Amino acid sequence: MPRTRPTRTVALSALAALLLAAATACGDAGGLQGAGPTETAVSPDKLWPQLTPASSPAYEIGEVNREAVKGVTVAGGDIRDVNPVAVVRKEIAENPDDYAGKDAAYRQTGRLMTECAKGAGHGRCPVLQPYYRDLTGDGHPELTLGFRLMPGKTTAVRVYTVEKHRLVQVMTWDDAISGVELAGRSVILRSPSEVAGYEYRLQWTWDADQKAMLLTHDEMLRTGPRDKTPHPSPSRSASPSPSHSASPSRSVSSSASTP
Repeated sequence: MPRTRPTRTVALSALAALLLAAATACGDAGGLQGAGPTETAVSPDKLWPQLTPASSPAYEIGEVNREAVKGVTVAGGDIRDVNPVAVVRKEIAENPDDYAGKDAAYRQTGRLMTECAKGAGHGRCPVLQPYYRDLTGDGHPELTLGFRLMPGKTTAVRVYTVEKHRLVQVMTWDDAISGVELAGRSVILRSPSEVAGYEYRLQWTWDADQKAMLLTHDEMLRTGPRDKTPHPSPSRSASPSPSHSASPSRSVSSSASTP
């Protein structure tokens, strides 16, 4: 059945309106709009040029943490065959004063290791679910594990790789943790700050020369509302001291996710 005149007229009017809107939009495409005033660039000022440049660090924070785990071999070369709980028990055995005794700093962790019969990430076991991801770029996954240091609220974060059938620890850090991420070749830790509205963000990145994860970024970033200052504050002046090691089972996916 042919369209009636009123229907055809309405259709033509709608088409004309559509073409007009399209022409108007095309006329605006590519137009430049002001983004507001730009801050004036200021060149850096070099202070105290008479000072003799330092040749050694003032503080030892353990920039390179690399150590073979004694008594743990990876016969097939697959790090997923390593029992994460056994790795943590090795670390505890090497530091008994920290985990055994009523006055030990992490005495509750030492006691709760008996709850790990079902493996990491189950029940009250202090060893958290481990993650596997290639952090070195060699095509094989590394092991990122963590375990709670109790009765406090600190978490131990460790990274391990395999070299010639040996398990090698390439990163270690203990801190109050609010988030952990794996991104590219990096491990990123977020920790609460004593300054309200800010957090610490620390990033370790694999370094092929040192064959270890190096602390490449140490920042203090704003997380709360920006009431006064429009920019993040500078990096914190002091980092927590690194401490002593850690873990999923083969059922866990090899791609990392944020705990």
